[in-house]
Amino acid sequence: MTTFNLPQNYKLKKEIDLQKDKKLMILVNVGAILISVPLLIIGMLINPIEISIENIGISLLLKPLIAIVGIIIYTVLHELVHGFFIKCYCGEKAEYGFTGLYAFAGKKTAYFAKKDYLIIALSPVVILGIVLLILNFIVPSDWFWVVYVIQIVNLSGASGDFYVEYLLSKTSQDVLVNDAGVSMKVYEPESL
Repeated sequence: MTTFNLPQNYKLKKEIDLQKDKKLMILVNVGAILISVPLLIIGMLINPIEISIENIGISLLLKPLIAIVGIIIYTVLHELVHGFFIKCYCGEKAEYGFTGLYAFAGKKTAYFAKKDYLIIALSPVVILGIVLLILNFIVPSDWFWVVYVIQIVNLSGASGDFYVEYLLSKTSQDVLVNDAGVSMKVYEPESL
């Protein structure tokens, strides 16, 4: 159950701050690279990149530009999906921001139940991942890489969400999670 008041018997178990913890920031970004490399290989097996005289020109410039615009739109949608589920579970609008390295959605005043927070954290990568997968099946093959690059950003960019999910998998069901955007705190009840 999500609450706006931390119960008195709850104490801080773990704090994660991707802005202040440089070692963790590097770990999460290395994780993103480790996710990207196999995805690039899979993409090459599905639809090898071919550069020929016919596709040099405006198309060669247009597609990367569309991919970049798509990544920007995707990033906004990713955070809006987080925000949608934050509002679903706490009844209040999420807080959004960009730190220069990370875009985020959070709610500093809410303490989310573990189950609710798992949905908040993973919903963008799942929902947008399915949308991008469908798009990859319906776009012409010469547009495959435009969509697939956004899918790679979807999966690799969620490395921080995956890391948080891994940490939460090692906690009890009754933890509460406070997410301020790029930092989060996990609270658990004191044992009696």
